[in-house]
Amino acid sequence: MRTVKRPRRYVAPRWLAIGRPLLRYSEPRDAYVLRLVGRKWGPVLKNDRRHGGPLRGAAERRGSHARVA
Repeated sequence: MRTVKRPRRYVAPRWLAIGRPLLRYSEPRDAYVLRLVGRKWGPVLKNDRRHGGPLRGAAERRGSHARVA
């Protein structure tokens, strides 16, 4: 069993749709992996939902840690 997780790569939904014949969704990983060999080799792809800006009325939390001078 692998002790170090493979890095997740965020891709646009259209690339997941194009690669659909070669990819399958893995529930434990919550990501897409290559069919047949994805259990051990290949990329681990996630849907890129990180773009679009903050939600209306929500506070921006990135970079909010306080700096002590």
